Amino acid sequence: MESLTKALRWRQSSLKPIQITNRSSIANHDATDEEQRPLSPAARLFHQPNFNIYIIAIIGFKNPINPRVAYEKLPQSLLKHPRFSSLQVVDDKNGGIMEWVPTTVNLNNHIIIPNIPQTLDSHDKFLEDYVYNLSKTSIDSSKPMWDLHLLNLKTLDAEAVGIFRIHHSLGDGTSLMSFLLACTRQIDNPDLVPTIPKKKDSNLGWFSSLRSGHEGPWWKRCFMAVCMVFWLVWNTLVDVGYIVATGLFLKDTETPMKAPAGVELNPKKIVYRTVSLDDMKLIKNAMNTTINDVAMGVTQAGLSQYLNRRYGEGKNSKGATEKKNNLPKKKIQLRSMLVVNVRPSSGIQELADMMEKNSEAKWGNWFGYVIFPFTIGIRDNPLDYVREAKATIDRKRHSLEALVSFSITAIVVKLFGIKALNTITRTTFFHSILIFSNLVGPQEEIEFYGHDMEFIAPTSYGHPHGMMINFQSYVNKKTIVLSVDENTIPDPQKLLDDIEASLKLIKEAVYSKGLVEEGISKATFT
Repeated sequence: MESLTKALRWRQSSLKPIQITNRSSIANHDATDEEQRPLSPAARLFHQPNFNIYIIAIIGFKNPINPRVAYEKLPQSLLKHPRFSSLQVVDDKNGGIMEWVPTTVNLNNHIIIPNIPQTLDSHDKFLEDYVYNLSKTSIDSSKPMWDLHLLNLKTLDAEAVGIFRIHHSLGDGTSLMSFLLACTRQIDNPDLVPTIPKKKDSNLGWFSSLRSGHEGPWWKRCFMAVCMVFWLVWNTLVDVGYIVATGLFLKDTETPMKAPAGVELNPKKIVYRTVSLDDMKLIKNAMNTTINDVAMGVTQAGLSQYLNRRYGEGKNSKGATEKKNNLPKKKIQLRSMLVVNVRPSSGIQELADMMEKNSEAKWGNWFGYVIFPFTIGIRDNPLDYVREAKATIDRKRHSLEALVSFSITAIVVKLFGIKALNTITRTTFFHSILIFSNLVGPQEEIEFYGHDMEFIAPTSYGHPHGMMINFQSYVNKKTIVLSVDENTIPDPQKLLDDIEASLKLIKEAVYSKGLVEEGISKATFT
């Protein structure tokens, strides 16, 4: 891998945006209103030296990649969006504000086709090392901050792999998924863009009973409305106070999963595992929950098993490590920053439809975060992991925590500046253990100009955590992606084993408890 390491530039400790005094020196064509806007507070935050975050999407294909297609088709799709054909520059004449400035894109600077040795001991290990070395690098800010790596490398999961990397300032996961939908087509219906399941839940979904006509006299409906508003306000105040306390002093328990300061500058090892989405749907329907509840419950179980093994290392026997409860007697506080889309109306599907029609869409970083406490412990009944996760999520749904955390960024920048926002955000994030994201993907198999997709595995690096966990659905699959600091999580494949085994245990418990009949048709669970 020496040639690979030399081919990739070591990651810089900070990005130095281009400074300009004459806008015409960058581009000589008219800019749209979107291109003339300054960067949002969130986008500027991602340019801070210790919050310099990149998004990576590993995409598996069912057939070899033809690089010529990328050169021919990207100008018709990706480059139509102004953020992928604009620089992020500092305008000295405008108070040093960073702005989007259009430029001419040379695809030779963005499409990378690495040389792959003819003889490899393991193609999957080569891919893992390639992404690991990629996380050591940054993208030169003298060009639009994205690149595409095309590897005709046959792995256990795919015939070829594409790695799409963008700087987080360009957009969030919802933006990227909507753009993927807008740029691809259904394999069975090439004239149609892919679709995703409609989001049924919202933070205010619990008001639906009032809107649909709650039974009872008017005074009872008014009383219920007042109670709902009271609990919404109360829960929000409590959650926001919890965020403030976390930023000031409230830290998670020191466990083997707690990363040291400065972890954001370390390269990340990125691994993934694909499991059955049908199994998660079966659990969801049997327990009357959501896919997100199941994902959180399975993760909670997997983290408990992983920590139990780490605490048991060095004990007398293998059985003592894997089967006995080795967790400390005191309660373990292990919290995740749960990323939440806060766009007021448009979900991924609506955003993709608007982009397909060249309509205005809320692109960018429109997300807040929720502090989610994982309950770590060894449970006799595996279903308890899902029930506990559901109870916590239901409580969080009755709060505006995500929306308030999103709004705070603009307020802090306006009052105290971007450096203050960086300090507050980084400290708050660092006092928790991990970041969690669950993103819904296409329901149909999709293709990009003749290249059929096998899986989608998105994640990030540059975050001040030792671990990030992403769940990404695609047709009937769910891909679990880990981005970890190898000094903190030296064995990420074992953690994937624990999460996958937890899903199996919970599914078996659903059958053993009689919540669903053995052998029932999967078609029932949609």
